[in-house]
Amino acid sequence: MNDIHSVAIYCASSTKIKPIYYETARQLGRGLALRGVTQVNGAGNMGLMQAASDAALEVGGKVIGVIPSFMIEQNWHHTGLTQIIETDNMESRKQTINDMTDAAIVLPGGCGTLDELFEIITLKQLGVYLKPIIILNVDGYYDYLLKHLERSMQENFMRREHCDIWKVATSAEEAIDLVFTTPLIDESVRRFAKI
Repeated sequence: MNDIHSVAIYCASSTKIKPIYYETARQLGRGLALRGVTQVNGAGNMGLMQAASDAALEVGGKVIGVIPSFMIEQNWHHTGLTQIIETDNMESRKQTINDMTDAAIVLPGGCGTLDELFEIITLKQLGVYLKPIIILNVDGYYDYLLKHLERSMQENFMRREHCDIWKVATSAEEAIDLVFTTPLIDESVRRFAKI
């Protein structure tokens, strides 16, 4: 069992999405909180980010939001979180979240979420980020992305060993279990960085 105290949640702030995505975000937020795990996210006050935050807070969980100053100026931040950490820009936001968490769970999202997912996959491939990465493939949302990653391996843009960088879950409960049970890797993963 991994020693997990805090988990990064990467997800959409969109409000025009299917109810199943909201329900899964709420299950995830609640489930992590009930296991005593602090949720760290982008501090958004809409969409899946808000749903996951509110669900954790409702059962007494802790949620830390990390958000750039310009987003606070736009009032895009959730004002009821346990703690808000303000950063200078998007890059320092991602770095702060990565540094203060023990794992990452990626819910459905758009370009911002994909950026966060690909950055931690790349960092793990290079042996910089060594924590569990769980792709929460709700309702098949990430099916095409996972097929693309498979093709990247088939076409030798990635090694077969790289498929161990992430794990895929189809429910909040499975994602939480994988955070605790995914084998940790060390910097020796770097030997697979080159093809």
